[in-house]
Amino acid sequence: MSFFKKLKDRLTRSSSKLEEGLDAIVEEAGETALPDPEPTPAPTPQPSAVAPPPPAAVTAPPPPPEPAAKPGFLGRLMGRAEDTAAPRRVLDDDMLEQLEELLIASDMGVDTALRVTANLAEGRMGRRLSVPEIKDLLAAEVARIMEPVARPMPLTPQRPQVVLVVGVNGSGKTTTIGKLASQFRAAGKSVVIAAGDTFRAAAVEQLQVWGDRAGVPVMTAPEGSDPASLAFDAMTRAEAEGADLLLIDTAGRLQNRSDLMEELAKIVRVIRKKDPTAPHNTLLVLDATTGQNALNQVEVFQKLSDVSGLVMTKLDGTAKGGVLVALADRFGLPIHAIGVGEQIEDLDAFDPEEFAAALVGAQ
Repeated sequence: MSFFKKLKDRLTRSSSKLEEGLDAIVEEAGETALPDPEPTPAPTPQPSAVAPPPPAAVTAPPPPPEPAAKPGFLGRLMGRAEDTAAPRRVLDDDMLEQLEELLIASDMGVDTALRVTANLAEGRMGRRLSVPEIKDLLAAEVARIMEPVARPMPLTPQRPQVVLVVGVNGSGKTTTIGKLASQFRAAGKSVVIAAGDTFRAAAVEQLQVWGDRAGVPVMTAPEGSDPASLAFDAMTRAEAEGADLLLIDTAGRLQNRSDLMEELAKIVRVIRKKDPTAPHNTLLVLDATTGQNALNQVEVFQKLSDVSGLVMTKLDGTAKGGVLVALADRFGLPIHAIGVGEQIEDLDAFDPEEFAAALVGAQ
């Protein structure tokens, strides 16, 4: 099964919520397209008291050819005939408002929802649309927003390329690092992991399991040690071994805890003492189930650690997948990867068209 086939299967909570809402919107004031009624035959003339003279023989012209059935608007757009049995509703201001509310409920955010519906309505007001047509139009608008941010994590010429991974508690940082390390190793890159979450023993153990599985060394420090010192030592080792990538895990930070956020800033300062250009990538791992709170997290982490790209996890466990669209629309940060499960193959590069189709349940 391909990753995005799996994504479509697992994004059912988001897509089913949107689908149910769209069905309700269309059916509320919808119509079923019916075939045109048969033309009423002309009345038979009544006989006159005086018989008229017989008409001259005239050859009747052939009947005009029946016009070909015209496909609907989306059928013309997509090159296929419309389903004439599908319920339809005229796209008007009331319907647009309902669509906006539905998108906001899926955590797309007010500004993004307004932008998506405005673009959808352009040139289409007054048209009768079915649910499949609306899905395709929504998917096209979502993909258009996501296209500019769909970029894999860039590889730099520096060795080691230092990748700092940050995020709040429970966002999936440790698992993401393990999956990235395994994937880079499978691609022929030499990788070192620094288990910088020195406050949580389980995080270190989890990384060690991933390191053993991928054949990647994991540098650790005693519980409670200074993570900035570990990051510095890991850079020294990675340089000595000629590693291509150094992935540094960090403890989960709550964006409202200034002391923890300052510690993250310290890690960055210490790293730059050894290499002023490091970290070369700062990945912010976000949990899709947090919804609109992900926007606040991006703002805070950008100030402290100069976030260069995003990884969104747990899209399989939420009805709030629309938050990824809001993030792309508001911040324009590259989305390097998304995750839909715990297995290594459940993290993959972000494809905007496949994601948009999975999100809205389009075919």
